[in-house]
Amino acid sequence: MSEYVMRPKRVNELWLSEYSSDDLKLSMRVKKMLHEEKTEYQELLIADTYQYGRVLMLDGAYQLTERDEFTYSEMMAHVPLCAHRNPEKVLIIGGGDGAIMREVLKHDCVKKCTLIDIDKRVAECSQKFLPFAGDSFNEPRADFRCMDALKFIKETDERFDVVIVDSTDPVDFAAGLFQSNFYSDVKKVMKDDAMFSELTESPFVDTELMKQAINEMRRVFPIVKMYWGVVPTYPSGMWTYGAASMKDDPAMPVRDVKGTRWYTNEIHKNSFVLPPFLEELIK
Repeated sequence: MSEYVMRPKRVNELWLSEYSSDDLKLSMRVKKMLHEEKTEYQELLIADTYQYGRVLMLDGAYQLTERDEFTYSEMMAHVPLCAHRNPEKVLIIGGGDGAIMREVLKHDCVKKCTLIDIDKRVAECSQKFLPFAGDSFNEPRADFRCMDALKFIKETDERFDVVIVDSTDPVDFAAGLFQSNFYSDVKKVMKDDAMFSELTESPFVDTELMKQAINEMRRVFPIVKMYWGVVPTYPSGMWTYGAASMKDDPAMPVRDVKGTRWYTNEIHKNSFVLPPFLEELIK
């Protein structure tokens, strides 16, 4: 008696994978590769995927996706901006794709948003392939400067109402962005009532780095708090942020913003309510 076994159909498929650790990765099936190059600083890749639309990867790590980046960009931008009474000058360190700058410029009170990113190719490729983020560079209030952010904050005489640090993973040229020396330099460019926000990674995948960042902030700023949110394509899906202030409580919004898909004043306040395990980790 013969037996016929159905074999799976062979298909040509291309997948992009970010290895968050030796034991964890996130993969997406690619519809079309759009751009890939090795810039002066990093490996840059942009692709169109079936699940999350267009994605940007730097050195093998997802930076943003068309479908979910607003969950991150809005929480990075609007928490410090809505907690400040009149943010006119904003500094973004990193964020060369322009998504956070897009959110900052939703605030009419902002007169200038200065974005410092060392790799001009990220900005150029974002404008070409990721217009939902990169179009922000065409705004009259956008001030893009391609240079080393560590050098800029040491040498500039400018002072800012809000500083947002949107770095890549803290290795190589971004390694100094989670240290107290960096926070001390940032403090010097902040006005007396300024607000500060920075990504502080995943409590499940980057636990020690998260704790380090918060503790280093506490050594420098008078008020430091953590808040959290959801970013589906970032490691573990749960993401944390550090909020620091020179004067007012960053957990209390005093202004509103229109045109958001994730952020509200209520979500702002509730994002500072930490689960007990997270409270314990950052004690």
